Amino acid sequence: MKAPIIIIGSGFGSYQLIKSIRRTDKQIAITVFTLDQGHDYNKPDLSHVFTNQQSSADLIRLSAEAFALENNITLHAFTEVEHIDSEQQVVFVKSVAYPYSKLVLATGAKTFIPPMLGNATDKILTLNSLREFESAQLQLQKAQRILVIGAGLIGTEIAMDLNRSGKSVVVVDPNKSLMATILPDLVANALQKKMTEEGIIFEFGSTINSLNQTDQGICATLSSANTHLVDCVISAAGLKTNVALAKKSGLKVNKGLVVNQQLQTSVQHIYGLGDCAEINGTVMAYLQPIMLSANALAKTLLGQPTDLKLPAMLIKIKTPQMPIQLGGNTVIGVASWQVDIDTQGCSVKAYNEQKEMVGFIVTEGHMKKAFPLLRALPANL
Repeated sequence: MKAPIIIIGSGFGSYQLIKSIRRTDKQIAITVFTLDQGHDYNKPDLSHVFTNQQSSADLIRLSAEAFALENNITLHAFTEVEHIDSEQQVVFVKSVAYPYSKLVLATGAKTFIPPMLGNATDKILTLNSLREFESAQLQLQKAQRILVIGAGLIGTEIAMDLNRSGKSVVVVDPNKSLMATILPDLVANALQKKMTEEGIIFEFGSTINSLNQTDQGICATLSSANTHLVDCVISAAGLKTNVALAKKSGLKVNKGLVVNQQLQTSVQHIYGLGDCAEINGTVMAYLQPIMLSANALAKTLLGQPTDLKLPAMLIKIKTPQMPIQLGGNTVIGVASWQVDIDTQGCSVKAYNEQKEMVGFIVTEGHMKKAFPLLRALPANL
């Protein structure tokens, strides 16, 4: 009997891969090992659960058992893979060897928590998975004052959602503006103005020196010497790829698990997918590249080697007070911007030193321009 395809991880990439395989082959054996429950849910929904007054149960599209049954897979929930023996083509779980024909690491990423001092650092919450939200939801429901570490895309979306649900929110970030790596100052400042008018407090150019529990709550002391008394702290300070198993097992690792355009790692029959995978030096954590990666990898695993092709992709930022869409390079590697702004919003075209358009941003009433601009961008791969 042929060994199954083994997938480690049960996130968006893993389950998209399974669905894609099953569209072509209903019978090939698939086994999944995951540290989580294994439920099928939409991770982006986590950034607006507070406004929608949702619980973790509301986000589940299919229970782990239902997903496994519907897709004819063997699912091992709350199970850690300890080691990979690529020569024998087996993975080890509690010293038991499980053979594989092909192995996919879809181990995802975890939220980075900056180093800081104090007796409340162990109380920092993260919201990068359904399980994390489930463990934090009661505390967040009760909290009225919340500090968010990080003003990137996820931190901004979470801060806005908490604010719209009636919470007092402070955002701390070492950069000078919102989403500093993807929004030029013109757009970032306009968004910050709207969020400030809603009552959100920003502490830019600052880090947290210490978090200490007091009778009145958690006292956050910043590098600026400012202090904030809050009920809880959420880290949204970026993601760190989960590559410990890959590194331990001798696979090539850089910022993420290094894969080629067929998503194969440095070792034959082992592939990387999703938030943990590094393609051409880049970890692409957005949904569209992960979905396209899953579709290409499904063909490769079923005997039709397929290179991943990534077109220019649209990113939609969930900021209801000021809807934003963007594509390509919008800050990094940009030499100049061309701005069209009016009372309805703005369109920003980003150009490199060769005067080639490499990215764009549209806001509010200019959103209809997004797809024509997207078609004008070069492909990613």
